[in-house]
Amino acid sequence: MEKSISSRRRFLNAVGVVATSITLPNQVMGALRKIKKPIKLGLIADLHQDVMHDGPARLKAFLDAMKEESPDALVQLGDFAHPTKKNDAVTKAFEKAHPRTLNVLGNHEIDGGHTFDAVAKLWGMKGRYYTENINGLDLIVLDCNEKPKNHKGGYPAHIGEQQLEWLEKQLKTLKGPILVISHQPLAGTSGIDNAGEVQKLLNSAGDKVLLAVNGHTHIDHVDRVGKISYLHVNSASYKWVGSSHRNKSYPAEIHSKFRWIEYTCPYQDSLFTTLTIDPANGRIDVKGRESQWVGKSPSQLGIAAKPDRTDGKEICPKIRGRRLVSAAK
Repeated sequence: MEKSISSRRRFLNAVGVVATSITLPNQVMGALRKIKKPIKLGLIADLHQDVMHDGPARLKAFLDAMKEESPDALVQLGDFAHPTKKNDAVTKAFEKAHPRTLNVLGNHEIDGGHTFDAVAKLWGMKGRYYTENINGLDLIVLDCNEKPKNHKGGYPAHIGEQQLEWLEKQLKTLKGPILVISHQPLAGTSGIDNAGEVQKLLNSAGDKVLLAVNGHTHIDHVDRVGKISYLHVNSASYKWVGSSHRNKSYPAEIHSKFRWIEYTCPYQDSLFTTLTIDPANGRIDVKGRESQWVGKSPSQLGIAAKPDRTDGKEICPKIRGRRLVSAAK
């Protein structure tokens, strides 16, 4: 797979064309222009090292591309790798790849038996949720894995009262511009169970919040609620299809060693993106990257599109190039 990733790099690097344009609210442009020069973030989501047989090669493709992109920071958006000794090659490679590497807690990080607090400590995070300033850009990183009072089992997708109070304080005190980052989405499909509360807070700071970014859904999509756009960054690795739609996408020896892969529709190449915030031109650019399915696609397996999707194209082996611009442009 590493050879495949390398051999297709030239083609994939060419897929940076902006495919869609999204409007930024005019009131946020004042905050955007506080930044003195463009800021670039390298983003990778849902590597799922503990599912895929080629997780290290997918991460390497990202890190190699980032050497050429020269971002101001690298961000992994969760469901990265269990914090175990056998995964040190992955977690340490990410940590050492850039002076500014930021982690977000995904729901699967604790599958290896750790707590979220332990994972945050092992990865050197400031906490389960925290703020970071990148050259004038305020990042608010959230932990959407807290349990609601009526939690009935399974992976929680919730932001508790204490964190909500903390978020409200940050939105009021940070000067902005602000980028909100989480693993689970704060709007749209598979959103956290108290998404409405969070959306209300973000809308109250609509003059400072540029964008909210998430992973988790393994789709390529943007939702808009009120003043805020919510960018779903596709997985680096696959679309999960579950036990009722098993997909023998790789040779038998791979499936025998990595049993969860048959529950996925993998992408042939690692997907990731860069987010470039340009104050002079009043825009945010998402760089496109495209691959193809390994074996059958979800639709070929008979999986119907969900009714809450807006354009029927969100499930795909790609991250579309997008541009967020002021309505005044």
